[in-house]
Amino acid sequence: MEIGPIFRALLRNKLGALLIALQIAFTMTVIINAVFIINERNRLMARPSGLDESNLFHITVIGFGDDYNEEIVAADDLAMLRQTPGIVDATVINAIPVSGGGSSTGVRLINDETSPSTGTAIYRLDEHGLNTLNLDLIAGENFTATDMRLRYESGPTEADKAVVTRALVESLFDGMAPADVLGEVMYMPGGDVVQIVGVVDRLQAPWPTSQLVERSMLVPENYIDSFSRYMIRTEPGQRDRMMAEVERMLVERGQDRVVRDMEAMEVTRANTYRVDSALTTILRVVVATLIVINCMGIVGLAVFSINRRKKQIGTRRALGATRPEILRYFLLENLFITIAGVALGAVLTIALSIVLTTNFNMPTMAWYYTPLGALLLILVGQLSALGPSARAAGTEPAIATRSV
Repeated sequence: MEIGPIFRALLRNKLGALLIALQIAFTMTVIINAVFIINERNRLMARPSGLDESNLFHITVIGFGDDYNEEIVAADDLAMLRQTPGIVDATVINAIPVSGGGSSTGVRLINDETSPSTGTAIYRLDEHGLNTLNLDLIAGENFTATDMRLRYESGPTEADKAVVTRALVESLFDGMAPADVLGEVMYMPGGDVVQIVGVVDRLQAPWPTSQLVERSMLVPENYIDSFSRYMIRTEPGQRDRMMAEVERMLVERGQDRVVRDMEAMEVTRANTYRVDSALTTILRVVVATLIVINCMGIVGLAVFSINRRKKQIGTRRALGATRPEILRYFLLENLFITIAGVALGAVLTIALSIVLTTNFNMPTMAWYYTPLGALLLILVGQLSALGPSARAAGTEPAIATRSV
C-alpha cells in the first residue's frame, strides 16, 4: 500500500504540508460563511415588497407661506393626478415602503398598557392607497372616503379603521384565517381602538432589516403639516414619461411650495439595499480570491515536492511503477493534506458561524453548508494537484541514472 510511504514523505516535509492544511482550513472557514452571508443577503433583497414597484414613483411637496393650505392643495393635486392620462391612481402617504424611514407603533388585543405589544409599521393614506400601491386584498374591504381623517397636530392616530397585512394577523391572532379577524379590534398606544376591516397579502415596512418588516397596517388618515408625499402608479411602461410630466405639472401650479425628491420605487429599493449589494460583491471577490490563492498554494507545494523527488520517481518508474500509479500516489498525498485542512476548517467554520449568530444577529447557518463546502474544497484541491501530478507521472525511468 502507498499510505505508509505517503505519510513518511509528508513527515519529511511537515512544514509545507502543515501550512497548506492551515491555508485550506482558513479558506474553508471564510468561504463557507461568506457564501452563507451572500445567499442570506440575496434572499432578503429578493423578498417581494407587495407593491407594483416597476410602475410606482413618489414625489414630495413642501408648502411655505402663511396662506398655504395643505388640505386644499393636496386634494387639488390628487384630483389632477388621477385624471391625468397614463396615471392609474395616486395617494398621499406618510412613508415609503422599503425606504429606510417611516413610522411604527405597537398594537394589542387587550386594552392593557402593561401587556406586551406587537410592533408594526403604520402607513397613513387615503381610500386610493390600496389601488395605488396595487396591494392584494385577500379579505375584507378597502376604506371609503368617509373613513378618511385629517389630523392637524401630532398625537394618537385618529382613524378608527385599519387594513393589516397577513403577517400582522399571524402575529396577533394565532391560527386564525385572515377572513376570521375582520371586525376584530386592536388597541393603539393610549387605548385608542382601531377595527380591522381588511387584510392584504403583503406590504413591507420601510425597514428591510427590521424584525417587523412584513408587519404593516394602513389607516385612512393624513397629517396636515405642510409636508405632502404623493405615491403615484402609472400604466405599464409609462412611469419614466409620467415622472417628468408630473413634476412639470406640480411646479407649474405654483401654490407657494417646493417640489422635490421625486424617485422611482425601483431606485428607492436599490438605494436601500445598496450596502447589502456592495457587501455581497465584496464577499464574492473575497471568495474568488481565496480559491485562487488556495489553488496556487496546492500547486506550489505539489511542484516543490515533485521536483525534490524526481530521481525517486524515476527509480520507481525503472522498477516497474506505471504512470497511473505515480499519478495516484501524488493525488493521494494531496488528498490527505486536503482532508486534514478540511477537518480543521469544519470546526472553525461552525465556530465562526456561532459567533456571527450570537453577536451579529445572523440567522443560523444550515447544516449542509459545511459538508458541501468541504466536498468543494476537496475537489478543488484534487484538480489543482492534477497538473503537477500528471507531469510527475510523465517522468522517464532514465532520470534515475542522472545526478541530481
